[in-house]
Amino acid sequence: MSRPSARTTNRLLWAAQIVVALLFIFAGSMKFIMPAAKLQQGPVVLPIAFIHFIGVCECLGALGLVLPGVLRFQTWLTPLAAAGLTIIMIGATVVTVLAMGAAAAILPAVVGTITVVIALGRRDRRDAGTSLRSLALAASHIPRRVI
Repeated sequence: MSRPSARTTNRLLWAAQIVVALLFIFAGSMKFIMPAAKLQQGPVVLPIAFIHFIGVCECLGALGLVLPGVLRFQTWLTPLAAAGLTIIMIGATVVTVLAMGAAAAILPAVVGTITVVIALGRRDRRDAGTSLRSLALAASHIPRRVI
């Protein structure tokens, strides 16, 4: 089977970004729409301030998945937003496993995996080696001993 073309990969990444962004806009906004008592039901009770913080992060992450590419401005923010959402989904997966078992944690784990794919797919490969080379060059000019 041949490798997908860059155009096909771009389209698949855009589809994933839009679906995941809609999911996080919904999840993040529900943390503000639902009453606090409903948000704190269940086996794990998290502080309402933390739940609101996660809601803000989810909404901003969702915007960061889509807006930089649509506006073609600061596109480096897209993999950063995806990485941030990955961290949120790692936490969601862990909390879900602890509270409800592994079967219930499949959805957050899958969404987290998709955010990893987006982060890796949207990183700028042209600058990856350059930044490491410049870092190594800068480190080579640091004196070994400071007197």
